[in-house]
Parts: sequence; structure tokens; C-alpha cells
Amino acid sequence: MQYHVFYHIMPDGTVKQINPFTGTEVWSVPGRSSKPITNSVPPTAKKIERHSPEDYCSFCTARMFETPPEKSRLVPKDSTFVKLDRVPADEYNKTTPAFRRVGNLFEIVTIDYWRKNYNYRMTEDLLRWREQYVNNPLGMKHLQDVLNYKLRQSGKTAEQIDKISLEEKLSVADAFFAGGHELIIAHRHYKDGAEYDSQLQSSGEMTPEEHFWYFKFTVDAMKDIITHNRYVRYISVFQNWLRPAGASFDHLHKQLVALDEWGASIQRQIKMVQDNPNAFNEFAANFSAQNNLVFAENDHAIAFVGIGHRHPTIEIYSKSYASRPYEHTDEELRSVSDLVQACHAAISSQISCNEEWYYTPVDAVYKMPWHILIKWRVNVAAGFEGGTSIFINPMTPLDLRDKIVPRLYELRAAGKIARLAIAEECRIIPNPLKYYLR
Repeated sequence: MQYHVFYHIMPDGTVKQINPFTGTEVWSVPGRSSKPITNSVPPTAKKIERHSPEDYCSFCTARMFETPPEKSRLVPKDSTFVKLDRVPADEYNKTTPAFRRVGNLFEIVTIDYWRKNYNYRMTEDLLRWREQYVNNPLGMKHLQDVLNYKLRQSGKTAEQIDKISLEEKLSVADAFFAGGHELIIAHRHYKDGAEYDSQLQSSGEMTPEEHFWYFKFTVDAMKDIITHNRYVRYISVFQNWLRPAGASFDHLHKQLVALDEWGASIQRQIKMVQDNPNAFNEFAANFSAQNNLVFAENDHAIAFVGIGHRHPTIEIYSKSYASRPYEHTDEELRSVSDLVQACHAAISSQISCNEEWYYTPVDAVYKMPWHILIKWRVNVAAGFEGGTSIFINPMTPLDLRDKIVPRLYELRAAGKIARLAIAEECRIIPNPLKYYLR
């Protein structure tokens, strides 16, 4: 394999990279600024007044009626978690959710997209749930309040809203029960013991066990979306952490968006495995091992620094035969979750990042492994990038590796991440990804 085509270190230290899966050209130039990893309180942080339950934003526990009706929630019970589906509005406060699954108030791909393009209709069980929610007086008030807010945000005046019939409003509310754009909202806004507004609850602040259930809950949501809409071919799963990464609230949540196509990136990657079934071993796992970019591993997953990304990027790959998240066993899922939680913990809660999931689409014949990219949003593309299509990444892959590894050792020693192999402890077995064998 001629790896130098994709990764070349110049005598002056400039690292030229081409991402094998996207073709993106990136240079990492010595001397560019690089944000340090720190969880210390910045000088700009403000003191907060702690509230219980938290009420700092619309995703907080005290403000559950500001989001659409819950499709399900995870509740702690006897050192584990129990899933409660379609909780009635008058029972919201009977349990304290660790995670909540709700429709997105402002969909990217709307329910009308599915209705008008595919004649999509709600399934019988979703229709029954909507009817039960509407017939509950508190449920009806909840729906009207949320719908009125949505209409105000879309530019409607109070007078215009009053003229809209209840039937028309409830038609809009169908998206809350049967839409394909959902949120998985974590319980806490601030981490335990927080005193300043910078001390937010991130993925890395969770315990490995909490993070596993966060993942499992998200994967269950994927399965449910596919079950209730036969036209779905792919579900985009992502997490925007902090406003520079596109988050509407600085409150931890994942998003799922159902699509009727794969998108150009997935199409390109599927075409690669069609031409070369071992492409992800050759250009991801093996490539990273040969260039000393692998920094963590456990039984069913491996983590390394990615090349050819516009932002400093960590890649976590499942080593499972299964190629879709919902086909993984709990043990395999936990392995991926543990590495992702460890990477978030190493990054710290103060670095803005995107977490993106990639996997084999619902209707794909050729398989690609489930993998997750964590992209640090610490740099902004400027005129040079736009004019040349050469992107400047402020951190070389080796610099990123060397920032993460010491943090992982510290976190493992403190018991804040799961047991995993770090740096030289990793086995580095060729072709560790088994996606193509079944």
C-alpha cells in the first residue's frame, strides 16, 4: 500500500494529507495555533446559581413541557435503567428521566416531506398514541403550548395564530408523534458540583455505564424510526457539542434525522467497498497502525487519529462483523461506547466538537463498518481554503495523538473511563475490522 500518497511529512514539518474516503486535501502547518486541552475554569466564566431540578434551558428537567411529547425515556432503577415508552403528560413528573427521546420542534426533513413525496401515513399504534395524548387534558395543553411557540418562532403573529383552527394545529403536531427527526436529551445541564457556567455536562463527564445507556437508547431510537417508516434508507446520527459546533442549546443531546437516500459521503464509501471489500482495513485501521496513529483499543473497537479532515479528528471503529449499530450485541455496543466516552473525556467539556456516525445503510448490499468521527471545531475555514480547496488543519495527526494519550492514562488511573489499551499497549493486529466477513 502506497500510504505516502495520502500522508506525507515535509522536511519543514508540514504534514500534507488526503483523506482516502473523501478526497479532501489538508495541510497541517507548523506554528499554527492549537487550543490546549483543559477543564480549568476560564476567566470569562460566570458563577451560576444551582437549581434543582435544573431549569437553565428548554432541555432541562424542570422545563420538559417545552419540548414535544416524549416518545420514550430512560429511568434509573436498581443500578440499571428502565425504558418507559410514550409517557402520558400527567405522569411526566412521576419519574426522573436520565435520557429523553422527543421529536425535534424544527425538523430538517419534515413529516410533510414524507407525506407529499411518499404518501406516508402514520401507523395504527402511532395514531392511537396521538389520540390518547390529545384526549388527556394536560396533553392537549402541552401540544397547544408547544405548537403556539413553534408558530411564533416561524413568524406568525398572535392574531394569525388565533385564526388557525385546532384541527390544522394538530396536523402540524403529527410530526411530534411520527416525524423522523428526533432528539436524545441527557438529564443534566451542568456536571455535579458545578459552580461556573463553563462546567457543563458533556459526554466525557458521564460514567462509562451512563454513556453505554445513552448509546443504547439512541440505537433503539434508530430501530424504532425504521420500524415506523418503511421509506427510510438511512438515519443520520450526530451530536453537536457547544454553539461553535452548531448546537442550539449548550445541553447535551444527540440528533437523528431519517433520510430517503444515503448522501454523497456514504455513497462514495459504499462504492469503495464494492470495489475493494477490505478498503476500511487498508485505508483506516492498517494505515493508522503503520503510521503510529492508533492510540486506544478494546475487544470490539479501535480508536486512532484521522487524516485529511478539515478539523482535528478522532476516529472510532467497531471491529464487529455487524455493520449497523442496531445489529451489534450489547457487548460490542459497549466497546464502541467506552472508546467514544473515553475520547470525549480526554478532549474535555470545553472543546466544541461534532460526533458523527457512519454505518451500512438499511438497504445496502455492500458493507462498511460502523465508525464514529469526533471533530474538534477549533478552526474556521477562510479565503485560502475557499480559493484552493486545500484546508488548513491547525494540528498535525501526531500532535493530536500526543495530546490525547497522556489524558487517557490520567483518566484511566482515576477510574473515569473504562479499562482499555492505550498507545503501545494496543495489539495492532492487521485487518482488525471484520465487517466484510459476513
